[in-house]
Amino acid sequence: MQINTRMGHDRPRLLAVQAPEDIEFLVKESEVLTGEPGRTFVIAGADRLIYRVHWHPRAYPGGLKVERLDARGRVLSFQHLPVWEFLEHSLVEAQAVGQLFTVPVHRRS
Repeated sequence: MQINTRMGHDRPRLLAVQAPEDIEFLVKESEVLTGEPGRTFVIAGADRLIYRVHWHPRAYPGGLKVERLDARGRVLSFQHLPVWEFLEHSLVEAQAVGQLFTVPVHRRS
């Protein structure tokens, strides 16, 4: 699965993440609409880092599973983080400076 993270007039528009607390909503929205676990986020810097976040406050002792992905959607590494540690993750840092985006999701047919 290739992940399309390009910005431009010929690509799907990436949605800016407005606040750290929006991440939980966006993950849950994606899971409900697609039936797939987690949601993909992109840090729009020179490296265009791609992550998939799973919100599991009861399943994992830490609350979140954060996967670092390659451009084909393969997991390179992952972490289980408690919410308070996630707030210090590079995803939240990127959001604070306006560099965190997510791919729009659509309901599965």
